[in-house]
Amino acid sequence: MKRMAILSAVAGTGLIGIAAAGLSARQVPQQPLTIEQVRDNLYVIFGGGGNTAAYVTSDGVVLVDTKLADHGQAILDQVRTVTDRPVTHIINTHTHGDHVGSNQFFPASVEIVAHENTAANMQRMEVFQQPANVHGLPDRTFGERLTLLSGNDAIDLYYFGPAHTSGDAFVVFRNLRVMHAGDAFPGPSNPIMDANNGGSGLRYDDTLEDAAETIRDVDTVIPGHAPVTDWAAFVEYGEYIDWFTEAVEAAARAGRTQEEALAGLNPEPRFADYDRGRAAANIEVIYRELGQ
Repeated sequence: MKRMAILSAVAGTGLIGIAAAGLSARQVPQQPLTIEQVRDNLYVIFGGGGNTAAYVTSDGVVLVDTKLADHGQAILDQVRTVTDRPVTHIINTHTHGDHVGSNQFFPASVEIVAHENTAANMQRMEVFQQPANVHGLPDRTFGERLTLLSGNDAIDLYYFGPAHTSGDAFVVFRNLRVMHAGDAFPGPSNPIMDANNGGSGLRYDDTLEDAAETIRDVDTVIPGHAPVTDWAAFVEYGEYIDWFTEAVEAAARAGRTQEEALAGLNPEPRFADYDRGRAAANIEVIYRELGQ
């Protein structure tokens, strides 16, 4: 269902609570990382925040997201287990501190790429307002679509509208048929709908639907916080968000309270195993966007 909505309040917290509001300059405990081959020259690094992709190209390594602060060396150590090529690019899927937190570890010569809304959101983060960390901000931004590199190394970046934040990028490794979805698809769970950073409960399903209808020739997906999965799981997630949003809107139209809306959720069997721990916070976001 296509909708237009007024963006509203922040919802819930993420895997790491500080991530939703953006990471400050404070120190965070380093978490152990592991690396797993996704396909050919593409790897995913787990732990320490959001999933980091490491794509080994002919000229160097492209990272997608850099986890929490103080994980830059740990990321690089994992990369060094598969290649000695330098990191040349960082793509940030969105603004949260568990995905951009170690940007500043890498030298200024590394080109950082993000959606234009993510760049604006990152500029408001305390950590990037410090002069020593300014080089961790995006050097290059895009609106709806951008292709980085060329030939077999080509990476397609897509933007379809607000969901988790106002700047969620879908990163497609064209030749490998793999997509990094960031936290627009965190895994089989209710997402954070971060209205403080432009996210939307009412438009989330439209964004995922447009992504599923537009992006072609992908069969493997790296979620923001879950094991690597397939395209069917991504499509199903969009259907889950559509079901959730419509159920909450119907409750609001019927004059039910947020508590009644939560109690009345009755997911289809195929969604039974989804973690709905953030359902109450997401209902609040949707009700506020509806003006209730």
